[in-house]
Amino acid sequence: MAFSADVKQELCRPAVSRKCCNQAEAYGILLFCGAFHSRQARIVTECAALKERLPSLFRRAFKVSFDQIPEAGEGKGAFLIEDPAKLKTVFDAFDLEWDASVSLHINLARLEEEHCRASFLRGAFLAGGSVTDPMKGYHLELATSHYHVGRELPALLREAGFEPKETERKGNHVVYFKHSDHIEDFLTFLGAPVSAMAVMAAKIERDLRGSVNRQVNCDSANLDKTVAAAREQLAAIERLRDAGRLDSLPDKLREAARLRIGNPELNLAQLGALCDPPVSKSAFNHRMRKLMELAGGA
Repeated sequence: MAFSADVKQELCRPAVSRKCCNQAEAYGILLFCGAFHSRQARIVTECAALKERLPSLFRRAFKVSFDQIPEAGEGKGAFLIEDPAKLKTVFDAFDLEWDASVSLHINLARLEEEHCRASFLRGAFLAGGSVTDPMKGYHLELATSHYHVGRELPALLREAGFEPKETERKGNHVVYFKHSDHIEDFLTFLGAPVSAMAVMAAKIERDLRGSVNRQVNCDSANLDKTVAAAREQLAAIERLRDAGRLDSLPDKLREAARLRIGNPELNLAQLGALCDPPVSKSAFNHRMRKLMELAGGA
């Protein structure tokens, strides 16, 4: 998860100036965090940058503070709000129903502006997102336990110009991307252009390695074919020699036999170039085939 941590650290660097974007980012965090309902907001994270960001973000967004914050240090920590008045302030900011029996939804009316949608999705990724190291594969996902939120997120993403896929996993609704270019565009939209460039660079490196490996495999296969063909040709020439027929062959065939015996590692094109005068690969191959035909009756 090291790459995910790097992405989240980059997303936490810039401060958000607009109150609406602060609220949108906090909204995304709350809908994709550990728990969010009328009795408690509980945000669990191990990202040090997010731990530093959350208190100031909630002050700017709602003018509320957390009832509990984790101690400084590495590892997971939980931020809690359990004060009913504070929770009511947060719910009212998004016109959410103050009723534990009502399922949460994404209030799209609060995310009409593109900068607010980007802030909301940034918060969603910070709380419930992950992305694979691009040197190992391409997979970015957002997971939430809120059924309606998970169902509405793809519509919000499509409105922002993305085409996500959906699945269910262990009671969570998961929205994900599997193509490198989609992940690059999404990270750029969230505000992580450096991480997007890292995905692009990794793709170029992986493609280059794949191309080199394919070429090496192709060269190896061609070499194997050359060695196998040379072995058959040498065996045929040996049969002609044992039968006493090699010296009675036409000059061109005797020259071909001599060159093959003296250069077992060369391919047909290289052997053709050694002829006097030089001949094409096709012409030399014809001479080899003639020798093998003659050896078949030796």
